[in-house]
Amino acid sequence: MTTALPLNRISASDAAAAIAAGKLTSEALVAACLERIGQREDDVRAWAYIDPALALEQARRRDRETPKSRLHGIPVGIKDVIDTCDLPTEYGSPIYRGHRPACDAACVAQVRELGGIILGKTVSTEFATRHPGKTRNPRDLGHTPGGSSSGSAAAVADCMLPIAFGTQTSSSTIRPAAFCGVIGYKPTFNLVNRAGLKFLSESLDTIGALTRTIPDAALIVEELSGMPATSFAEVAALKPRIGFCRTPHWNQADAASRANLEHAAETLAAAGAMVRNVDLPAEFSALSETQVTVSSYEFFRALTHERTRFPQLISPGLTARIAAGGKVSRAQYEDGLTLATRCRIQIADVFREYDMLLAPSAPGEAPRGLDNTGDPIFGLMWTLLLLPCLTLPYGKGPAGLPLGVQLIGAHGGDAALFVHAEWARRALIE
Repeated sequence: MTTALPLNRISASDAAAAIAAGKLTSEALVAACLERIGQREDDVRAWAYIDPALALEQARRRDRETPKSRLHGIPVGIKDVIDTCDLPTEYGSPIYRGHRPACDAACVAQVRELGGIILGKTVSTEFATRHPGKTRNPRDLGHTPGGSSSGSAAAVADCMLPIAFGTQTSSSTIRPAAFCGVIGYKPTFNLVNRAGLKFLSESLDTIGALTRTIPDAALIVEELSGMPATSFAEVAALKPRIGFCRTPHWNQADAASRANLEHAAETLAAAGAMVRNVDLPAEFSALSETQVTVSSYEFFRALTHERTRFPQLISPGLTARIAAGGKVSRAQYEDGLTLATRCRIQIADVFREYDMLLAPSAPGEAPRGLDNTGDPIFGLMWTLLLLPCLTLPYGKGPAGLPLGVQLIGAHGGDAALFVHAEWARRALIE
């Protein structure tokens, strides 16, 4: 294949087209990704486990087959809270060191069925919460990559592979994508089947994707969910209706992030979008706290085995969060669910007037240091509302690290979000 880019840097969509046309082999693509990992892994530390021989064996097998889907021959990273039968799955915890699940998670089995390559397991924070793993931000190794999908975001940002799974309960796909300067996509809740994911919050946990292009995010989710392939042919003709939603937590974003988002809104308007300010109803201000209440109640129960059998192997931070969850009453939990349901109905009315909302992805650029993964405040509300969210890299913070802008779509409106987000990306970046 003739390309201006090294193979490890090309998009999954371009690689899939080249494989289908017989111009690229999966083995060559996987080998290029493995070479990049060999060059950079000691610095970035994105991988919990990788078996190069097994990855190449899968690729050679795919090269002997007729392509089965757009994922055929494409390497995919699997966040280490998602079960794999032929690679260890440790959930970011010493409790499960060396653990080998009996079967693949549904999304992993689907990747295999569709002809994709399981490249390896990417680092997750402890049980996809906030206790950091070993991963560093590839943009500056002294800064956090975010969490909990730290390894996936860092590996994609460092061009170790084109696609990796993330998960999100609060802001665990959006925040690390923003910190590492890549596309982070959290689908509508449960669009990707969650069987085989280590649950913490059964009513919120969502499987998403980290990629470098919006069509790649669409590709992986469409293939797994059965959605029709999104056409981006008419993107240039769009004139999106965008609601600029500063959210109730606007003042928790730093000055650079607020200015960056204001500039993004102005740029989108200048490019032809209708951009208007959106103020959410007053009770939405309680949603972030409600997300913590609901998720903590569910954490406490989901981790009963671990907290009762291996309490000494759980980090102090998670131990405290589990204890807080044990104090949430059933009545408080049900009140939280009731508020969430009521607000989901109200946000659907907002989307009658807008194609997508524009909001912060994170309070700022990736913080210096590796002892925390940053504040999830700008993901809590949208996750509780079960909405599809996508973050685009846009702008730089004071230290020169990436900033992001978050775009939120209507419930079930993932296909529309893809095309409107691609319009926004072109308006902001090209």
